[in-house]
Amino acid sequence: MTDERASLTRSAALASMGVAILLIGLKSWASWRTGSTAMLGSLADSALDLVASGVTLFGVWFASQPADREHRFGHGKAEALAAIVQVMLIAVSAFGIAARAISQLANGTQTAAAGDGILVSVIAIVATFALIAWQRHVIRRTGSVAIKTDSVHYQSDLLLNLGVIAALVLDQYLGFGLADPLFGLAIAAWLAWGAWSAAGEAVDQLLDREWPDDKRQAFVEAAALHPELSNLHDLRTRTSGAHDFAQFHVDLPGGMTVEQAHDIIDRVEADLCRKFPGTELLIHIDPEGHIDEPGNMLVEEDEFSRLEKD
Repeated sequence: MTDERASLTRSAALASMGVAILLIGLKSWASWRTGSTAMLGSLADSALDLVASGVTLFGVWFASQPADREHRFGHGKAEALAAIVQVMLIAVSAFGIAARAISQLANGTQTAAAGDGILVSVIAIVATFALIAWQRHVIRRTGSVAIKTDSVHYQSDLLLNLGVIAALVLDQYLGFGLADPLFGLAIAAWLAWGAWSAAGEAVDQLLDREWPDDKRQAFVEAAALHPELSNLHDLRTRTSGAHDFAQFHVDLPGGMTVEQAHDIIDRVEADLCRKFPGTELLIHIDPEGHIDEPGNMLVEEDEFSRLEKD
C-alpha cells in the first residue's frame, strides 16, 4: 500500500508539472497578443503552479521515505510542509495580480486579440479539468494533503480562466473597459481565499490536531468490542502524511501476568490495525483502580463510559 501510494502521489505531481509547463507556454503567447492583465495574472499563476508542483513532487517523495534513525515517526509531515510552501506561493501570486490590476485601473490600458486569449483559456480549462480528475482519484486513494492543496489551486484556475474569457469579451466586444482589471482583482481575491482555506489542513497536521470526531468515535467503538479491556482513557490521536498515530491507556487486572497482558494487547492491536490500516498504536496498561496524579490537564475520562453516554 505504501509503494502504491507513493507511485500515485508522484504521478499526480508529475501530471501537475506537465500541465503547468503547457499552460505557461500558451499563456505567454496569449499575454503578448492580448495585453490583458487578467491573462497576465493567469500566466503568473501558472508559473507559480509549476514551482508549487515541483515542491509537491519533492514533498510527496520525501514523505514516502521510511522511518530512519533521525526520524523514527517517518517523514509524513513533509507533505504538510510542501502544502504550506504552496500556500505561500499562491499568496504571492494573488498579491502580484492585485497590484497589476490596481495599476491598470489607475492608468488605463486596452486589450487586443481577444480571440487568441479566449482560445488559450479554453485549452487551459480542458487541460485543468483532466488534471483535477486525476488528482481527485489520487486523493481518494491516498488522502495526500499536498496533492489536495495542489488540487485546490488548480480548481481555482478554472475560475481564473473563465474570468479571463469574461474580461476579454466584456472589454473588446461589449466595450466595458474596466472589465479586465476588475476581473484581475476578483481573481486575486479568489486566490487569496484559496490560500487561506488550503492552509488549514496542513497546519492541523503540523500541530498534531486530533482525528475528526467521527473517526475517533469509530476507533473507540472498535476497541470496545474487546471485553477484556476496561476504562480506555487518555486517548490521543494525530495524522502525519499517510500515517495515523493513536495511543491510549487501558486497565487490566493487577494480578495478570505480563505474558497474559501482552497477549491481550497483541490481539487488540491486530484487530484495530486491521480496521484502521496505516495506524501506529501505542497502548499503555494500567492496573485496575489506578488513578492518575491530580493536575494532569491532558487526562481524559473513560472513553467507554463516554461512548455509553452518547
